[in-house]
Amino acid sequence: MHERLGFNYRMSEINAALGLAQMERLSEILQARQRVAEAYIAQLAGNVHLILPTVEPETTMSWFVFVVRLDESFTRQQRDRIIAGMRRHDVGAAPYFPCIHLQPFYRDKFGFAPGDFPIAESVSNRTIALPFHNRLTEREISLVAQTLDVMISRETFSRS
Repeated sequence: MHERLGFNYRMSEINAALGLAQMERLSEILQARQRVAEAYIAQLAGNVHLILPTVEPETTMSWFVFVVRLDESFTRQQRDRIIAGMRRHDVGAAPYFPCIHLQPFYRDKFGFAPGDFPIAESVSNRTIALPFHNRLTEREISLVAQTLDVMISRETFSRS
């Protein structure tokens, strides 16, 4: 949560050195991230409860994170149980895209409250960031996808 508005564009010397070294491998890194994203999409495409990220034709995505969204039948509590279940199985997952209007600074400064932007809140309450880095293997991606599928199935089964 953010208590005040501000910017921090400072970069440490070590971060600058790492950034320069990675610039030499930028194409390789982006290709690897594209491979991971495509593998996730292929593995998760069959899950009717997920909304996957899309990339418009003739564009390139740099893929710094891979976020899926549960369909509108899911609540924040169900999303949180899915994430907790994934973590119990040693699969890192996290909520993503918290609503900016609910950050303390914006609430205090502008008086925003829950319900002011219901669509943003609904989307925020249903997002899950999956493990993502350019060295994820097909096996690891498969494990993440299978675990997510199982956790979603458990949640939908418990509704019946």
